[in-house]
Amino acid sequence: MSITAQSRYLVCEGREIHFMDWAPAADVPSLGTVVAWHGLARTGRDMDPLAIHLASLGYRVLCPDTIGRGLSQWSPVPRDEYCLAFYAKLARSLVDQLGLERFHWVGTSMGGAIGMVAADGLLRGRTLRLVLNDNGPKLADAAIERIRTYAGNPAAFATVTELEQYFRTVYKPYGYLPDAQWRLLTESSTRRLPDGRVTPHYDPAMVQQFIHHPQDYDLWPVYDRLDIPVLCLRGAESDLLLADTAEAMRDRGPRALVVTIAGCGHAPALNVPDQLDLVSRFLAG
Repeated sequence: MSITAQSRYLVCEGREIHFMDWAPAADVPSLGTVVAWHGLARTGRDMDPLAIHLASLGYRVLCPDTIGRGLSQWSPVPRDEYCLAFYAKLARSLVDQLGLERFHWVGTSMGGAIGMVAADGLLRGRTLRLVLNDNGPKLADAAIERIRTYAGNPAAFATVTELEQYFRTVYKPYGYLPDAQWRLLTESSTRRLPDGRVTPHYDPAMVQQFIHHPQDYDLWPVYDRLDIPVLCLRGAESDLLLADTAEAMRDRGPRALVVTIAGCGHAPALNVPDQLDLVSRFLAG
């Protein structure tokens, strides 16, 4: 079984976007394409374990870095472009340029919100199934404020080892990650500052989304209009997607299948067999 991954760039809406393009193994039937989109302050490389799993089954998997994150261009107009509406435009441009008519979507946190907005708007009729990883149409205000505070003032350290320890602390709610995955998470989201220190690889201005687009994550009207199958994975200890919101998702709109993931908060890392199997079984219908 041979899975290949290409690091690629495309200009979407005038901005250069980086993405990993995982090709399925040649010896398995093609099952279509999955767009796997990361969370607020992360990068597409977080999706490596999921991409490897899905590619082994026959899916092509696209894992973009959102504008302002990872290797994608930073926005010169953060007030206008760091918001769900623009992220959905980037997604449409990406799949259009790749000639993809229909696809599945797996989104962690912010990536799930982008998937909802796109499936209700610019990509309506093209998104087949939607996985929301610890994301829903209403997020807890206290958790948003926590994320906004640390993401808007990223920590900086003298060494990559110190940065890795920081990541192990703030992302402990992801659940179990082996040492090799912690190292990949760190090395794929590290940038060096002019003074030589290292810091997470994103534009701190991306938190302007919460200032200039304060209602961006109030998505019940969007969710209620969805007419596609939805799977919601909720970390049992999540402070972002509260249990009552997840319960309401079962009864409204697309009536999501909600599964609680033990041993995780915000958000499950999608890197262990139980979680990977949940996603692949759902995508298979």
